[in-house]
Order: sequence, then C-alpha cells, then structure tokens
Amino acid sequence: MPYVNVQITRGATREQKAELVRDVTDSLVRVLGKKPEHIHIVIQEIEEEDWGFSGMLTDDWKRKGERTDAT
Repeated sequence: MPYVNVQITRGATREQKAELVRDVTDSLVRVLGKKPEHIHIVIQEIEEEDWGFSGMLTDDWKRKGERTDAT
C-alpha cells in the first residue's frame, strides 16, 4: 500500500492538487504496477515562513529576490 507525502508551500489551487494526485497515482500504477485503490497521497501545505531554503526562511528569500530583481 503506497503512501506518498507531498509537501509544498501554500498557494496551489484545488485543481493543481487534483492533477498532482492523478499524476502520482498514474506513475505508481505504471511504474510499480500498484492498484489505484491502494494508493494514499497526502498533500501538506506549509507556510513559507515555516520552510527554509538556501539558509533563509522562504518568505525572506523571496523578498530578497524581489529586491534583487528591482535593481
């Protein structure tokens, strides 16, 4: 019984999440021969202030990039 945990920062639409679930399910069926009814997928949305990237909180990193793009 495959269990897949997808962690993303907030902002995906319901339609995007549904597409992710379909695509991951299709891949597990195609590659591993799993039955769709045995596949569990959890999408966890994480606030950007709770996610670190490149030594910074993601919201700070994005703000830094916006300042760099403006110069």
